[in-house]
Amino acid sequence: MKKPIGKPILIAVWALLLLATMPLTAIAAQGKLIAAAEHVTIKLDGKEVQLTDPVRVMAGRLYLPVAQLSKMFGARVVWDQDNEEATINTAYGDRIVLGNGVPVVYFNGARYVMDAFPFQAEGRMYIPLRDAAELLHAKVSWNDEEQTAWLESVPLAVVTEQIGLTEISEQAGSSNVELLKRNGLDNKDSIEAGTKLRVVIPSIFGREAKPFTESDRLLLAKITQIEAGNESYESQLAVANVILNRVKDSRFPKTIRDVIYSGKQFPPAHNGLLDRSVPKANALRAAKDALNGKNNVEDAVYFYNPKVTKGSFWSSLTVIDTVGSHRFAK
Repeated sequence: MKKPIGKPILIAVWALLLLATMPLTAIAAQGKLIAAAEHVTIKLDGKEVQLTDPVRVMAGRLYLPVAQLSKMFGARVVWDQDNEEATINTAYGDRIVLGNGVPVVYFNGARYVMDAFPFQAEGRMYIPLRDAAELLHAKVSWNDEEQTAWLESVPLAVVTEQIGLTEISEQAGSSNVELLKRNGLDNKDSIEAGTKLRVVIPSIFGREAKPFTESDRLLLAKITQIEAGNESYESQLAVANVILNRVKDSRFPKTIRDVIYSGKQFPPAHNGLLDRSVPKANALRAAKDALNGKNNVEDAVYFYNPKVTKGSFWSSLTVIDTVGSHRFAK
């Protein structure tokens, strides 16, 4: 019996318990905790697919390598090593951009939140199978008894004189509004006979990402460059997340700009250094990834260098992690 892929896959109990007790960022950083699903079979349109890299399981979800999965559906992948991003150009003209450890996916220029993020393991980018299938215009189901994921490629629907948008949306189990959005159309009046429509509606369409402005990204990158510009990308990502965590914390101002310019933690905001800051590539990437939900310091709202900053206030904080020369705390 086939069941939706969203139901947990059976794996070793100890692995599930361990995964459940760790933050997602920690899981993604430790490939040894991402189990290989050795006995899982993948079938596409009824035929078994031979994969050169293993299917993996994390937190009860199946993941497949982006490159191999894309190739199965005739899509092309471009890998950006500097930003750890995969851009997928699908056979039906969609453009998907995925970042390592980043829960937000760019789909035809819009931003949506996946409920499980892509990760890298052994030099390969992996993506949750259900999300990937929907983005590649396919359906997916799971057979418990056979431990098999069934993928079904879905052809485009063609509008005719007898079958219009309403009939196609009913057949697809969606609505006219969803179908128009999926195809980047404003209204049904622009659809003529012969028009080909994508009919698989990705579930991420119901989870649009919180918007941010380019000025927000640039300001976040500037302060990150000043505070941790001589350190690693991970250190810069941590600094950017402290600022975003403050925006979400009721004890601090509600905007990125107000967090940076209020109080005394960021002297560069008051002495002219921030205005003159020119962020480099790592700081720009860290700011973008943080704004897109990648977080390596949980809910830390302070950071400090213990060799420089001392006192009862700082020693009273709960340290979440040490990244580079800074401690990140709450």
